[in-house]
Amino acid sequence: MNLPVLTAVTDATWESELVAALDGSEHGVTVVRRCVDVADLLAAAASGTGRVAVLSADLRRLDRAVLSRLYTSGVAVVGLIAPGDEEADRRLRQLGVGHVLSGDAEPQVIAEFIREAAAAPPGRNEHGHGDPGAALPDLGTPPEFGTTAGSGQVIAVWGPAGSPGRTTVAVGVADEAARLGVSTLLVDGDTYGGAVAQVLGLLDESPGFAAATRLDNQGALDVPALAQLARAINPKLRVLTGITRADRWPELRGDSVRGVLDRARSLAAVTVVDCGFSLEQDEELSYDTAAPRRNAATIAALETADVVLAVGSADPIGIQRLVRGLAELSALIPGKTPRVLVNRLRSGVVPGDPGREVAAALRRFAGVPSVTTLPYDLDPLDRALSRGCTLGEVAVGSRLRLALTELAGDLVGVAPPAPPRRLRRS
Repeated sequence: MNLPVLTAVTDATWESELVAALDGSEHGVTVVRRCVDVADLLAAAASGTGRVAVLSADLRRLDRAVLSRLYTSGVAVVGLIAPGDEEADRRLRQLGVGHVLSGDAEPQVIAEFIREAAAAPPGRNEHGHGDPGAALPDLGTPPEFGTTAGSGQVIAVWGPAGSPGRTTVAVGVADEAARLGVSTLLVDGDTYGGAVAQVLGLLDESPGFAAATRLDNQGALDVPALAQLARAINPKLRVLTGITRADRWPELRGDSVRGVLDRARSLAAVTVVDCGFSLEQDEELSYDTAAPRRNAATIAALETADVVLAVGSADPIGIQRLVRGLAELSALIPGKTPRVLVNRLRSGVVPGDPGREVAAALRRFAGVPSVTTLPYDLDPLDRALSRGCTLGEVAVGSRLRLALTELAGDLVGVAPPAPPRRLRRS
């Protein structure tokens, strides 16, 4: 049985020659539908008419979201470009099309590419299919702020609902890693209440993270473009600010978030992502088709991250929420053990030794072998927030800042300098 193929080629003459060349049983493929635009192509793919879509790079409204829907429908993609069109080849590969060939190729070569695309196992994107970064060429990094291509570490900071301190931890870890001499990118990926720009005193009406995901969705994001979108706080720290309103969450699609974080690995040695709290994936209960997912950005960041920091509050309600959240997190990303942080540790709200009691509760109810505690240092935090600065700028010797420095040094593998000794009065 021949392999059913869909075509969506803008040049009518080229498309007719392609269909005529592929027609016949000797190539093992059959063109079952000639689509006129993206909408026609998606409708044919959703109906199960074809197994492979052959499309041209200049197809109008072709972006990563369209490819994601094709992959979700079980349709592989083969891209055709004009002979010698390197820009079209680069764009298709940045969009995630792994099978690209020149339109003047022999029919048997095109048919072979089609069969290879149909037989290739799908990668992963927002819906579990596709390959957002397949065959992406190395375009280089800014010399003053770069790392070995693709070798950077991604750290996701997450916590369940009601966990105060996610943004404080994310900003603190990123700032301290930069102070240790490690090139760092801080990303605000919270789709509910992103506040990194406000914490750092940045007036930003154009979210850098949303702009980066738009470029990635169009196949136009490379490392230099990402560097331009990220605002420089100091020579070692850049920030991708988050969305300014919660209703803009559809701009942060999961597959594009993965693409941005992949580029970030080549821009900075460490990328710290401030994530939202919710891990729910119940869109399929309300929609019969592939629906946009509000929590896709958080889930994509957690799945992409090399290290997940799970933040909870050191009080009875916070510990209960953290225990439940860790169970949800384990079900979402099995095999990836988060590093648990307990924030706002203080006496009074927990009887006895608060650090020991919190660690014992998490060990008993969540199976957490070790816990990193962060002290409740309110006055330095208030000074930093009122000035739009980090703790390292306004409270060098605060207990929380020293704890964040030790945590950042452990995460990036750089020993922090010894804290200065206080002079005693004679």
